[in-house]
Amino acid sequence: MIDMMSFIRTAALLNNMDINIEKNGNVTIIELNGDLNANSTAKIQDQVLSATPPNSKVLLDMTNVKYMSSAGLRFLLLLSRQLGGQVGNIVLTGLREEVEDVMSITGFLDFFVTAEDRAEALKTLS
Repeated sequence: MIDMMSFIRTAALLNNMDINIEKNGNVTIIELNGDLNANSTAKIQDQVLSATPPNSKVLLDMTNVKYMSSAGLRFLLLLSRQLGGQVGNIVLTGLREEVEDVMSITGFLDFFVTAEDRAEALKTLS
């Protein structure tokens, strides 16, 4: 028999992604809070892509992203393509070791600039 409370808690965790978008001059700052998986990326993809027109500069703060699946990698690829596919249009900051390992193993880390914190990321984008 399925434990319904465990099922509900698991479903809530899968969909748990909060996003904050703000502007700092010509840089769009996107803060992700939660896991980047198939459910959460489907929830945020349209919102993020509509906030980032082609050739804009984006600081993606991933400090509060604890897990990233292949759907999260796909999301990063779509965002990169929307911004013109040029290395340097997106700076990732706050990568946890687990997320950085996934990106490194898959080769995705080579396509993005990373920074230790927001200040360094903003300096890189200026």
